[in-house]
Amino acid sequence: MFGEKQILLIPGPTPVPPRVLRAMCRPMINHRGPEYESFFEQLLSKLKSVFVTDGDVIIFPASGTGAMEAAVANLLSPGDAVLMASVGHFGDRFADIARAFGADVKLLSFPWGKAVDVEEVEKEFKSARKPYRALLVTHNETSTGVTNPIKLLAAVARENEALIIVDAISSLGAIELPMDDWGVDVVIGGSQKGLMTPPGLSFVALNERAWAAVEQAKMPRYYWDFKLHKHYMERHQNPYTPALPLLFALDEALNMLFEDGLENVFARHERMKRIVRDGVREIGFGLGLLADEDVASNTVTGITIPEGVDGNAVVRRLREEHNVVVAGGMDHMRGKMIRIGHVGWVHENDLHIALYALREVITSLIK
Repeated sequence: MFGEKQILLIPGPTPVPPRVLRAMCRPMINHRGPEYESFFEQLLSKLKSVFVTDGDVIIFPASGTGAMEAAVANLLSPGDAVLMASVGHFGDRFADIARAFGADVKLLSFPWGKAVDVEEVEKEFKSARKPYRALLVTHNETSTGVTNPIKLLAAVARENEALIIVDAISSLGAIELPMDDWGVDVVIGGSQKGLMTPPGLSFVALNERAWAAVEQAKMPRYYWDFKLHKHYMERHQNPYTPALPLLFALDEALNMLFEDGLENVFARHERMKRIVRDGVREIGFGLGLLADEDVASNTVTGITIPEGVDGNAVVRRLREEHNVVVAGGMDHMRGKMIRIGHVGWVHENDLHIALYALREVITSLIK
């Protein structure tokens, strides 16, 4: 199976460009030596450009969930009131992480396929029994294919003197999120989606308001300690052994993004969304689009399956008969939808092939 050519169209991990894969084969270097320090300094500068921030960016050798945990552990204290505005599976996960560390979490859930209602968030802030320390929100929810209005939510958080902590794991490098301009305090990212790098790296970007919160936070942490990382970053090092091959790959992937230009990259993802959504409408046969048009994600599209058709069977037949790999539904939508990822190093022609295959599979299943 591994030798077969597959079209990988899941929300992540995403295809990795050959030049990024080749970068991982560079010889190891001393991570305490001057060569690494120069490399790491430049890498952090490139990451700041992607986050569009003058603040610090911390790199962890972990998946995105690790960075979510790190944010909770460094920014909050046990008993802090936290508002989680969730529109799907990964928003709920963020709430679970905060609860595991002892935060007093209020989960404000919105229907799958809808974005966070900013007015409802405002009402919750005003009616809360005690002030919220932070607002947690997912920028781009891959379980539903919805993108949230982060700029508006950041303004609400600031008006209520709360931090806004944004999970941008599936949007970083693919959907606009100018951290400083929008007043976002913390942005979390991952390597394996828009940044076109293998899984295993995650990032937390922080502004000065966030660093002030770190000084006050009392949750336990050691490996995830932001202050320890900041101390080492001042001399362009990491507190622990870094994942060198992945950092080499990330550096090359960032070079590719800058060569294309971030605005062009964002526009390409917008075009790929249009291809998929228009293609699903053209196929018909009872297929639906889960997300409303004005909040539809540029990186993943949730497609509902006609009643009486098993979504898991659609995923399986696309893979077995057409070598097209897509994702199934999650939680209560398991078997009721599929998800087509169009993020990172994905070509528009791959999407046309996938839509043709989807038409073939759906046609055969509803006869």
